Amino acid sequence: MRQERALAAPEREFAPIGAVLGGPRMPGARSVLALLAALALVVLTGCATPPSSFYVLTPIPEAAGRTSGLSGGRLALGLGPVTFPQFLDRPQIVARDGSNRLSLDEFHRWGGTLQDDFLRVWGENLATLLDTSRILTFPSEVRAQLDFRVLASVLAFEGTPGGEAVLRVRWLVLDGQGDRTLVVREDRYVSALTQGGGEEALVAAMSACLGAFSRDVADVVGALPKPTATPGSVETL
Repeated sequence: MRQERALAAPEREFAPIGAVLGGPRMPGARSVLALLAALALVVLTGCATPPSSFYVLTPIPEAAGRTSGLSGGRLALGLGPVTFPQFLDRPQIVARDGSNRLSLDEFHRWGGTLQDDFLRVWGENLATLLDTSRILTFPSEVRAQLDFRVLASVLAFEGTPGGEAVLRVRWLVLDGQGDRTLVVREDRYVSALTQGGGEEALVAAMSACLGAFSRDVADVVGALPKPTATPGSVETL
């Protein structure tokens, strides 16, 4: 019987395709991974967002530097409510870019709400200026015998293109029961930003405007004749 042998084909060596085409060799897996990691780092670094900064208004120096508390006082005062326009009622600090354009910075925000912060600092200022702890902020569920109530409507409270902070506010003083209007005023306060500007300087200038407003309110309320106490069902502060 005739035997047939299968002839094995000779082994051939194949050059890398890069060498055949005369180009560079393809990079290895490790090189590709290293390149991808470097690219990812560049993308993440470029897309990283800066941390947000948060700010609060500050009281006048006399209130901030007070080392002892207040107890009692000649006047019992109700403050608020204070209303703000909707364009200011937001977390971001607002500055005016032009007569009709506003600038908002997403990374510079109020620590709480501007309305609450305004009322808090206004109350601190007046407590110090009038030397009384008998201050009640509205809205409130507490019923108490008051001498006067002061309400305010803020029309502007922001930075300006000229490097200033401006507060324009319409306010009125009522008797303790809110039945009679004793004073109605509209005032404008301006404070220049310190050299270098920035949001921190803007908030400091806004606090200065609020301080000047507080002094005017204290002068007016302090000059009014204190009403005689009327017996009733509400408690005194």
